[in-house]
Amino acid sequence: MHRFAATIAVVAAALGLAGTASASQLIARNATGVKIAVNGKGEALITYHLGARVRRVLVWGAINARPPAEGTRQVEFKVDYSGGWQSRKTTKFSGACGRYDGPALPNVVAACKAPDGTYWAAQSWGRPLPNLGFTPWTAELRQQWLEVSHWSGEVATFEIGSGWVYGGRFQQVFGRLTYQGEPVYGFGTTRFGAPTDGFGRLVYLDTYNSMYGPGWKRENSFVPHNPTGVFCYGFYSFDPTKGGYKHPAGATRRGPGTGEKYRLTASGPGVTPNVETIVEGLHPYDRSNPNDVAFQQQSTELLLSWNDRLCGAGLS
Repeated sequence: MHRFAATIAVVAAALGLAGTASASQLIARNATGVKIAVNGKGEALITYHLGARVRRVLVWGAINARPPAEGTRQVEFKVDYSGGWQSRKTTKFSGACGRYDGPALPNVVAACKAPDGTYWAAQSWGRPLPNLGFTPWTAELRQQWLEVSHWSGEVATFEIGSGWVYGGRFQQVFGRLTYQGEPVYGFGTTRFGAPTDGFGRLVYLDTYNSMYGPGWKRENSFVPHNPTGVFCYGFYSFDPTKGGYKHPAGATRRGPGTGEKYRLTASGPGVTPNVETIVEGLHPYDRSNPNDVAFQQQSTELLLSWNDRLCGAGLS
């Protein structure tokens, strides 16, 4: 099974006045009291607190996502951290927050339906958590990222499967990430697996009640493959001092991080929202159990049907 040891790429957001933010869309860190007001011009005013300070950020200029196309740019917001003064010489904003009736989304702290029928959402979540189940040991790793999206119609979709690899020795989860029926993927990564262009997206895998401890812990993150949008992950043990993992001093080998269930969260393509799905964990494989054998066969057939050249190794 091809596996990834991608570290989370912590993208530095330009927290100046006006500028262009990277796609799918980091606006602030550790924001509270988030509110959105929107108008019919494709603009949103995001109001939030950073400690005792109130911040107002104007966002506009993008909706949905473009399909992957090498040599082009993904859609991205224009962002004015002065609340409109830098870009428009005024901080007055006429808008409201219509009742949200769109798809269920994870980690939502504010969501609106605009007068033109499009949707806006703000999602706050622990994107920078360290991989391999480590408890965050720095303030940076404990940050909650506030990300804003704007879309109409469908959001990204997970197709998910699970099974065993290498003769049943290890559990695996696999899947395919699509948007409007087309695979989501990028055109390059760093040597540790983080996307290097606006089309690439990380899928974040969390494990529940594992050897790392009770509750949800970040297991790893990885990119869907070009051009299938398929990903596959085997639960093995890892040396955190190799492969680009962030780790505390004195860290030793970790895993396998198998748990009762797994949560996969993907950054939405373009400026669409983040999406999430849950898959149940598996028991140790028993080749004498016909139910296990049938389940594995079905899982293998599903994975191979996606014709991904990187996800065929190790199938039992």
